[in-house]
Amino acid sequence: MKLVTFDHAGRTKPGVLKDNVIVDLSAAGLPTGRHGDLLDILRGGTHALGAVRSAFNAPDAATIPLESVKLRAPVIEPGKIIGIGLNYSDHCREANLKVPDVPVLFAKFPSSVVGPDDDIVFDRKICSEVDYEVELGVVMGARAQRVDEHEALDYVAGYSIVHDVSARDLQFREAKQWDHGKSIDTFCPWGPYLVTKDEIPDPQSLDLKLFLNGQELQTSNTKNMIFSVASLVSFISQSITLEPGDLIVTGTPFGVGFSRTPPIYLKHGDECLLEISGLGRLYNKVREID
Repeated sequence: MKLVTFDHAGRTKPGVLKDNVIVDLSAAGLPTGRHGDLLDILRGGTHALGAVRSAFNAPDAATIPLESVKLRAPVIEPGKIIGIGLNYSDHCREANLKVPDVPVLFAKFPSSVVGPDDDIVFDRKICSEVDYEVELGVVMGARAQRVDEHEALDYVAGYSIVHDVSARDLQFREAKQWDHGKSIDTFCPWGPYLVTKDEIPDPQSLDLKLFLNGQELQTSNTKNMIFSVASLVSFISQSITLEPGDLIVTGTPFGVGFSRTPPIYLKHGDECLLEISGLGRLYNKVREID
């Protein structure tokens, strides 16, 4: 199933995409929570997802045409967004950095989240070397604490596309701290759907691409990850409890802007299109402010 959060008639609601319409899950009695998004449904676990499936299959379900809604990020304010750095060998080489022995973790703050078709916004007085990164997002569906790798995917709700926008001038200055340059407002577009894991039986076989103004700048497959989704979930859960709705951003492949000669950085008016097989397309435009 393709789960969505959407705006319609002045309200934010959870839904599930069915052909070219959205089944309104709030009308089916599913919880909407504080933001009206999918978070409370994810917290409801397998029981809530079963109710979603029943609503999806109901012949009299309340539906809304897809073209009449505004899609939001599937979870508007995840409790945690955990990024993974240097998770593709070719990206390590282009960055001239050693392939890590263990996953490299960093945070993207929830306030950086925006959804499909929202603008990526930055102030050039604060940062000017803004880079693009296509990444597979993993959305947790159950509380995971010290889970084994062979069981780790049982705790996953599904997958989505994440654009890990990164201000390199902030990320690499002074002590090379990452969180500031990764967490600027609007620097975590994701969506358009949360695709449930039953539709993605192998998260290590997905093609991913990024196009900037129609030019393909990144292309790879998740089989090239250094650390698999299962190993990441297990590794993180040994010391950080993962909760439903938490988002793991699993790393980007070769082709980022700062490693090119000359570098390619995002600028006003640029159009970013990200694709991952089975997960749809994520589009955002770049806007600079003074």
